[in-house]
Amino acid sequence: MSVGVSLIELVEYTDWERGKCHDWLLQQGDGALAISAGPHDDGRFQTIGDQLRHIFSAERRYVDRLWSRPLTDTASITNSNVEALFQFGQQSRTELKGFIRAFPTKDWDVLQDFKLLNYFLKASPRKIVTHVLLHEIRHWAQISTLFRLNGLTSEFHDFLFSPVLGGEFKRLAS
Repeated sequence: MSVGVSLIELVEYTDWERGKCHDWLLQQGDGALAISAGPHDDGRFQTIGDQLRHIFSAERRYVDRLWSRPLTDTASITNSNVEALFQFGQQSRTELKGFIRAFPTKDWDVLQDFKLLNYFLKASPRKIVTHVLLHEIRHWAQISTLFRLNGLTSEFHDFLFSPVLGGEFKRLAS
């Protein structure tokens, strides 16, 4: 018996999270993408739109690395249009799912060498795909916090309340 959450289940959870955020942002309008990361941002992501582009770009570029392709230039991807940004996110997700389906099972745990900016990394494809998904989950938490700090709230986003792995979550009648 296998115990634990699989990569597929993490993909399903992040798909659910993306869908909820996309729908919610459509209701809020493109202006919500301009919400500031605050005075203590790290210089890379100054707005919600920047963070979303980063999530989707990282996913795409890691798949590029895993397939030994040139890195996709994502600088021209908009960070100010919900539909265009999430369309890019759908493309990056399609690439990731294609990699997961097509990559040989026997090679998932084989260490590979990668160049990341000015760094060297030796990691297995399993570790990299896991990183991509956990990286996204961490950023969703940051984005949700920024929305709340700006007075914008939505439903619960926790894994526990998602449809992944079944179960049910609903408000009790008063």
